[in-house]
Amino acid sequence: MTASASAPATPLGYKIAVLVFIENEAGEQLLLHRAKSPNLGRWTPIGGKLETAIGESPFECAVRETREETDHVIAVSDLHLFGMIAEKAYEGQSHWLLFLFHCRRPIAALPPAMDEGHFGFFSRTAIDELPLPDTDRTALWPIFDQHHSGFVAMRADCDPGHDLHITIEQTLSGA
Repeated sequence: MTASASAPATPLGYKIAVLVFIENEAGEQLLLHRAKSPNLGRWTPIGGKLETAIGESPFECAVRETREETDHVIAVSDLHLFGMIAEKAYEGQSHWLLFLFHCRRPIAALPPAMDEGHFGFFSRTAIDELPLPDTDRTALWPIFDQHHSGFVAMRADCDPGHDLHITIEQTLSGA
């Protein structure tokens, strides 16, 4: 059997993670300026990988990551799952399955810096001027704007050798 021209020489594994979109009382988004890869030097929502060895759910992961990264204590009921994106060949390193959550409980203050980076609050307009990952600029923030009270499932072809291509697979409007 021969490999197709588009298949990578070494198969890439999947990483499963969450991103949590949190606002302060003024409606500004909390973002992390990443000090580590992936997304080194770029502003992103908080998040992290699921602890698959213990069977952690995406909701449990979002609660844990929010507490670990910001000390903001939330419950599953504070979260709204508004999106899921499958990123193929992100940075040519791996595939990612990301669950996107909107936290309905505002955060009171800017969290202190940590080894993964430092935080800032930004208006939605200001975010468009920040250094962001390509998929965040092209897909995540526009999707947040349109679907944070509903749901959207999408896939992104992030292969570095090709143009970023986003496909929306399903949308549901908010109640």
